Amino acid sequence: MVVKLGLRLITLTCGALLAASSWANYPSVPKETYKALNLEQTATPKELHEAVTKRYKDPAQGAGRGTLAKYWEPVPYSMYMDPASFYKPPTSMKEVAERQECVKCHTDESPVWVNAWKKSTHANLDKIRNLKPDSPIYYKKAKLEDVEKNLRSMNRLGANEKLKEVGCIDCHVDINTKKKADHMTDLRMPTADVCGTCHLQEFAERESERDTMVWPNKQWPQGRPSHALDWKANVEVAVFAAMPQREIAEGCSMCHTNQNKCDSCHTRHEFSAAESRKPEACATCHSGVDHNNWEAYSMSKHGKIVSMMGDKWNWEVSLKDAYAKGGQTAPTCAGCHFEYEGKYSHNVTRKIRWANYPAVPGIAENINSEWSEARLDSWVKTCTQCHSERFARSYLEFMDKGTLHGLAKFKEAHAVAENLYKDGLLTGQKTNRPAPMAPDKEMFAGFTQLYWSKDNNPAAIELKALEMGENDLPKLHVGLAHVNPGGWTYTEGWGPMNRAYVEIMDENTKIREMAALQARVAKMESRRTSLLDLDSKDDKLSLGGLGGGMLLAGTLALAGWRRREKSGH
Repeated sequence: MVVKLGLRLITLTCGALLAASSWANYPSVPKETYKALNLEQTATPKELHEAVTKRYKDPAQGAGRGTLAKYWEPVPYSMYMDPASFYKPPTSMKEVAERQECVKCHTDESPVWVNAWKKSTHANLDKIRNLKPDSPIYYKKAKLEDVEKNLRSMNRLGANEKLKEVGCIDCHVDINTKKKADHMTDLRMPTADVCGTCHLQEFAERESERDTMVWPNKQWPQGRPSHALDWKANVEVAVFAAMPQREIAEGCSMCHTNQNKCDSCHTRHEFSAAESRKPEACATCHSGVDHNNWEAYSMSKHGKIVSMMGDKWNWEVSLKDAYAKGGQTAPTCAGCHFEYEGKYSHNVTRKIRWANYPAVPGIAENINSEWSEARLDSWVKTCTQCHSERFARSYLEFMDKGTLHGLAKFKEAHAVAENLYKDGLLTGQKTNRPAPMAPDKEMFAGFTQLYWSKDNNPAAIELKALEMGENDLPKLHVGLAHVNPGGWTYTEGWGPMNRAYVEIMDENTKIREMAALQARVAKMESRRTSLLDLDSKDDKLSLGGLGGGMLLAGTLALAGWRRREKSGH
């Protein structure tokens, strides 16, 4: 009896340990996400992956072509930007290949793919297993064990089985599959949920942006702006759906693909974590006319230290060890934006306050709210890794007030241009202003007009006001946020905004002076006096017309001649 009881206790204890070890157990995935998915934080990796993937694939939650789908058709390249919606296996490749044949064939067909893969962690799992504690990448050993735990929970790996490698067939057909792959039926282009099969923690962290990016007064839709819903943000834009120039519109898509896949940051086929931690990895998308984060950061002292000293740092260490073990002496994009309250994760939106675009209604009014102040406190904790709290708070206040100065300048100019529109005075507004393409309707200074124009829609002054708010003002804020003086004072930001302001005021004065002159002429025309008593109103001559003036001059001359004749002169 005692032996049986002891065996039972041992069994229960082992069972409890096994159950505990099967928990996803990711503190970096916020509680808001578990709540949104109706899961306990003790959910297994299988349960978490299934729940996250179900929401991820749900069109009602942002997957696919969006609510404006009827207005646009994909181009052939679209399959690589939204594989879940558009990818189809190639029909020209009839090979049926097993795991090793993929590598052998592609060594000849696409050698760069294979060379990159051979350098990757995916191709060298035993190297990771044999790491020693003193290795700067020793953390990857625990990550590999975590991956294998996930796969066992999903019944993709045996209880004592180890993952041999992650090769072509694992990502492009099925993870740890033993079957051969038919190119014409089995191939897939990996989406984020495919990566999330192994990298569940990172997938769930990224998806948690949907749950933590919640604006207090709905200034933006829930979960936006973020990487988790950047494709939805793209396809739900009216001008994207309406433009017949599809290759131009799809230029936006090429950056708005993080929702769909992971290789925008972790480029194929090496998928190097070290590469993705470097600021250059962010530069392709976070640059340009309306979000020049890369340019502003690069010209800041932070960016200059990275460019001068970065080759001496160890980019292989985890982000949390970048300063202590990696030798890093200045912040990077990932170092600041992946950090939240001292922890690092793929949720990069938990400190968002301005969301890059200060002109969005309600953003500025909210900037001193309790919600925003809590996020500012989190930024202070980030900054105090290098600076004193007093310095951090003074600069963040500096950034907020500088942004508000720019916003005030924009609002004044925007109101002047909008009043012209309300008064019907924009160039061609009453004669040559076609309606925009469906699904958009008539508007003043709408986002559509940045990429669509026809005749006098938009008017030049209207586009100037629009660009001031959509481009110059965000640049001013980004320059402030990334500590690049020229990026908010003269090269970008205030200087160009001041120029736009002057041009808008100048054009407003000209338009209104012309309108006043036209009104005076019209008033004079309405007072035309008839000099001849003709039967038809239309036949009467006017003093305001040229003929009337000539007739009046002749009549007066004739009257003067008659007076002289009567007086004898």
